Amino acid sequence: MPTSLNKILNEIEYPDCDGLPMAEGDAARDDLIYGTESLKLHFQHRSDVYVSGNLFVYYERGNPKAVVAPDVFVVFGVEDKQQLSYKVWEENDTLPSFILEITSKRTRSEDQGTKKGLYAYLGVQEYFQYDPTSDYLSPSLQGLRLLDGNYFPIPPQENEPSLILFSEVLGLELRRLQDGSFRFYNPETGERLGSLREIETSRQVEREKSEKMAERLRQLGVNPDDL
Repeated sequence: MPTSLNKILNEIEYPDCDGLPMAEGDAARDDLIYGTESLKLHFQHRSDVYVSGNLFVYYERGNPKAVVAPDVFVVFGVEDKQQLSYKVWEENDTLPSFILEITSKRTRSEDQGTKKGLYAYLGVQEYFQYDPTSDYLSPSLQGLRLLDGNYFPIPPQENEPSLILFSEVLGLELRRLQDGSFRFYNPETGERLGSLREIETSRQVEREKSEKMAERLRQLGVNPDDL
């Protein structure tokens, strides 16, 4: 590439934010945070998996308008590191394999139209959409898998009252639970993936149980450290 063109490309600015709110409403924000945190924790022992959300993904060098900001996305085969934006050409042209959009009134048309077409064009293997309020998608959890350049619906598993979709890319289940909430599950263990807050709350409950048990033993004249 000529030096002058390289210089021009390097001087182009790629903004890190657009000033818009992270999500439309508390439910959408909570699901966005859960989706990102739970997958980060799930893949924390792999240095070649990058998980992020609500981050600008630039997919064409030299064109700052060629950008999209998925609510949750996973990229395999790149270094897991802190980034202000994800520039595909800086990551060996590696694009996300999994994308989840939290659909709302403001984003419904884009999620089911423009983004769907763009993600298929870019080669995103799986594209999921979830509507926390169940007002804009029916069913409220939907998944698409890329085949020969086109998206086809991922058939749900029959498990009433939950709705379960399997992600081949992640090796995980996406479930819409009876109360309408959304969670990831490990199909091999049946365990639900937790967010940082959920895991810390669970640990706190266990600590309180242990402290109560230790106090009860002391009242009975037993030293817990001797057990």
